[in-house]
Amino acid sequence: MSTHPVQGHGGPDVHDPHTLPSDDNVNPYTFCVDLDGQWFLQKGKMIAYYGRIDFDGIGHGRFDRLVAGNFHSPLHASDWVVAEGRGKMLLADRAFDVNSYDLEEGNLTIRSGNLLAFQPGLSLKQSIIPGFLTLIGTGKFVAASNGPVVFAEPPVRVDPQALVGWADCPSPCHHYDHQYLRGVMGGLRAMTGIGGASGEEHQFEFVGAGQVLIQSSEQLMPVAETGAVPQQAGVPGGGAGQHGVPQLPGSLGDLQRRFGL
Repeated sequence: MSTHPVQGHGGPDVHDPHTLPSDDNVNPYTFCVDLDGQWFLQKGKMIAYYGRIDFDGIGHGRFDRLVAGNFHSPLHASDWVVAEGRGKMLLADRAFDVNSYDLEEGNLTIRSGNLLAFQPGLSLKQSIIPGFLTLIGTGKFVAASNGPVVFAEPPVRVDPQALVGWADCPSPCHHYDHQYLRGVMGGLRAMTGIGGASGEEHQFEFVGAGQVLIQSSEQLMPVAETGAVPQQAGVPGGGAGQHGVPQLPGSLGDLQRRFGL
């Protein structure tokens, strides 16, 4: 019996370093980086590689100059590595759609869990909006989304569950529809941010020039917490019972954690 995989006649495509694309998609769910130097890479997103490539955590001494010039997000440092060497590197994220994007002297803010990798020509900064990172400069980055990405020009209102990021435009503001604000419960939700809200009740509103990236789904990618608050006493949101105070159930507990109690 032949040990070679079947090719042709509906069989699988079998790749090697010569047939893999260069800085392009292998399929909708896998991207191939043609590495010749260094890339920043989120942990757990490399699925295979050819060649001589080393992976080192952020903070290693030999990358001090690279990190100082291109990585400015201490909360996320433990979630990223530097890939260095030459070869073909395959990136994927649990069969979500994966695509590359080019920035040219641009400014793009993206959900931290959606960003898979970026070239050192781009500088990563920690956004003032929790859960988002900002890329500034010129270069290529790779991102995942729950469904294909739609690009929209402001002014536009976007379901928070569908928002991937925005480029070259001001940060969004919250928009609450009138029916959402009516009554005592609506007023409580508006003040505390606690309570269920669909995209029809609450949106992010974008104005000005630029582009908004929207995934074709109203469900966020189920990612692990990135840049989570340390579980330490005295740190707001750092865990239950840090000051000897029992955590309340349900929405009251959410409110308690929101204010670090």
